[in-house]
Amino acid sequence: QVQLVESGGGLVQPGGSLRLSCAASGFTLDEYAIGWFRQAPGKEREGVSCVSKSDGSTYYIDSVKGRFTISVDNGKNTVYLQMNSLKPQDPAEYSCATNPFRCGPRDEYDYWGQGTQVTVSS
Repeated sequence: QVQLVESGGGLVQPGGSLRLSCAASGFTLDEYAIGWFRQAPGKEREGVSCVSKSDGSTYYIDSVKGRFTISVDNGKNTVYLQMNSLKPQDPAEYSCATNPFRCGPRDEYDYWGQGTQVTVSS
């Protein structure tokens, strides 16, 4: 049974850092691309970052490039999202999800975690 469990969210001041974890079970990370998404109140869910299953290529939306880093620990079957220089526009519920094909459109992702809340406030 595929399961994803996120953790690491919390309250941080602007300019601060958080590291989110996405612990996977029921599969190994080379079977799926893993994406991180976020959804703020009143807004649509958006893809933030993704790591490919084929060659480990990573992708980011423009607003987080240079600040966020996605990484994989195969030994722990966990994907991380290191978030630095957090800004007031970053708060949202962050979720990870699996894509059996590639780092592709949101509707291709099939299994989702429950999410972890990120709040940026002084």
